[in-house]
Amino acid sequence: GADFLGDWQGGGYDSEYAKGRIPQGGKMSRHIQFEANMTLSGANADKRVMMKPSQQKKAFAKLYSLLVGGPSVKLQGNLDAAVTAAANELKKAGSNGVVVTGLQDKDAQTVVLAINEALKSKAFSTDKPRMIRQGSNEQVAALVNDMKAGKVEVLIMCGVNPSYTLPNAADFNAGLGKTSTTVAFSMKEDETSSQCSHIAAAPHYLESWGDVEMNKGMISLMQPTINPLFDTRQFQDALLKWTGSSVSYYDYLKNHWSQSTSWNKALHDGVFESNTIVAAPVEGNIAPEVEEEVTQINNNAGQAARNLANAKSNGMEMILYTKIGMGDGQQANNPWLQEFPDPITRASWDNYMTISKADAKAKGIENWNVANGALNGSYATVEVEGVKLTVPVIIQPGQAPGTVGLSLGYGREKGGKDEMLTGVNAYPLYKNFNNIQEVTLGNASGEHEFACIQLHNTLMGRGDIVKETTLDIFNTATDVQDWNPMPMVSKDHEMIPADSPEADLWDSFDRSIGHHFKLSIDLNACTGCGACVIACHAENNVPVVGKSEVRRSRDMHWLRIDRYYSSQETFEADNKKKDGFSGLSESLGGFGEMEDPSANPQVVFQPVMCQHCNHAPCETVCPVAATSHGRQGQNHMAYNRCVGTRYCANNCPYKVRRFNWFLYNGNDEFDYYMNDDLGRMVLNPDVVVRSRGVMEKCSFCIQSTQAVILKAKREGRPVAKDEFNDACACSAACGSGAMRFGDVNEEGSEISKLVKDDRAYHLLEHVGTEPNVVYQVKVRNTKEV
Repeated sequence: GADFLGDWQGGGYDSEYAKGRIPQGGKMSRHIQFEANMTLSGANADKRVMMKPSQQKKAFAKLYSLLVGGPSVKLQGNLDAAVTAAANELKKAGSNGVVVTGLQDKDAQTVVLAINEALKSKAFSTDKPRMIRQGSNEQVAALVNDMKAGKVEVLIMCGVNPSYTLPNAADFNAGLGKTSTTVAFSMKEDETSSQCSHIAAAPHYLESWGDVEMNKGMISLMQPTINPLFDTRQFQDALLKWTGSSVSYYDYLKNHWSQSTSWNKALHDGVFESNTIVAAPVEGNIAPEVEEEVTQINNNAGQAARNLANAKSNGMEMILYTKIGMGDGQQANNPWLQEFPDPITRASWDNYMTISKADAKAKGIENWNVANGALNGSYATVEVEGVKLTVPVIIQPGQAPGTVGLSLGYGREKGGKDEMLTGVNAYPLYKNFNNIQEVTLGNASGEHEFACIQLHNTLMGRGDIVKETTLDIFNTATDVQDWNPMPMVSKDHEMIPADSPEADLWDSFDRSIGHHFKLSIDLNACTGCGACVIACHAENNVPVVGKSEVRRSRDMHWLRIDRYYSSQETFEADNKKKDGFSGLSESLGGFGEMEDPSANPQVVFQPVMCQHCNHAPCETVCPVAATSHGRQGQNHMAYNRCVGTRYCANNCPYKVRRFNWFLYNGNDEFDYYMNDDLGRMVLNPDVVVRSRGVMEKCSFCIQSTQAVILKAKREGRPVAKDEFNDACACSAACGSGAMRFGDVNEEGSEISKLVKDDRAYHLLEHVGTEPNVVYQVKVRNTKEV
């Protein structure tokens, strides 16, 4: 139940996780996920087991009994065998194993601590706990009660929006009305600040000084990247003034930390270690007296396991979660995040209830495509302790039967443009601050329109699109062709390899002179998070088009991350089914079946952008030479030459070109902050803002590669080693290291090694386009592919 590739414990685990997922020396990590919602973590797992949260509690009790010792627990059906198998693997892994949980349950947390202590897990640090999410639900509840009773005279708030995020927001608002002086430090008139007696205009955190302690003893200094744009004052500066101090917060901060470290060095390094000031431990966290705390946990773990073994469920269970793009809703006013497609559902501009196909059929809930191909769906009602919401529903492969999912962070009513106030506010269902609730579902009338980027969900046996193999085959195969075969094409009625010079229709030239840029994408390291998509938006002034245009398949993303489900239990089973078709009737029926994902499918993510083909089919059909090939391997777009014939898009086998149907900036019909001076401050001055009627696509961030070359030229030197590595926005933003950009003609460069790696292959190799983007074959650590 822990989506550690999402925001579990604040996130940030994907980089180290991805390192263990790339097969090195014949080894890679093994990942088993037990969960209800289909999450990023579950989608990347080697083995994914669907479980209701109540079943997860019982599974924890069984896991504890098998690893540490305790009461015998029996689970239903194949769940029992799955937990037993996981326990056996953990025993074998020993200190190289780790167990984590997202269950907000004290017994579950106690048991997971005891299991990791028994394993002596290297990945589980008790002396460096993360100092995040330390708020007290009990104290907040007490504050609300005191406010309603008229016991609070002054309330000061900063960085919070309780009128939106509290499950009992109505009670809080009632208490707010009984508090004489209420002050909210806020950048917006949001749901809370608009009801306060005073709004203190606060700067953005990127305009502010500060310090944070993410891990115990590890201090990071915040420094502003820009001077404050408006007449604002930081909360800390206000506190100093209110206490009679004439010192600025900057000086206060500098004086404080200069006593224990070099201020300039700390700013330069970004982080330093300090044992002088450590945030006080909060109940439930590991205290400084680690050994005593661990002993107490072990003493309590047996009873906690017995409590979990008795967990019961009386009906449908709902899991509230935060989307990786939208989060808890603080950034709901950001159009990039609104248009960002969810990595799993591929839907943007919305939240929705996810439900399994079996439960949807029982409830009469449907999804369907309308005439223009867009996705529509049914509404349903969801009720928790008398609070009822009407929400749209998406039928989600991999959703555990008997459960539904619903994301927080949507349904804002204030603090943003009308276009950004989308979705349904699910916080009222967040009873007792628990993300797992028993719910009652009902049907509702109406038809919801989704803005879904990807409508075809399966590969249907097209194994050459996303090549994959097992770790066993990867290690034991004597020939790379056994798991990374080169496609064969026909010439003069004889089959020859697609990369053979004999299959080439073009005259080649020596590309070893000068720079030649390529991009490698490791499908093992890519988690599908989408950081690259937002980075591309920011770097290249990619326009936001809105929900209506997305429904018409007119999204302008230069980079997409295709998400595919298997229609059988595995993609290899899909390939075998397709290869086994015999005759037209069997093929028609069989391919129809393969359009539907499995109830618990394998999942794979594949980033796709302009492949910068050396033999580019788009270039040959452009009547005005708007798109042409550069000496450095980039496929160029001269926007001023483009007249919008769209021949290039028709001739592109990768479908990565986007057409500007409208003028998206300075146009009131598309009011996504590109119509005012403040919003246009996000634009990159090194990249032209396109007008309507031209074709757009990935440029390998040519403005950045040229900047590197010109800088070296200005300084009278060759380009330094690895200087191109962060030139591409997508690769620079990729926290997992899946994307690697560089110059293949640079001796010893990482990219020059990756393009020659045994796992390297090109997308649609048999077409003969010779892309400058290479993919690395996905290797699964499982016996069955």
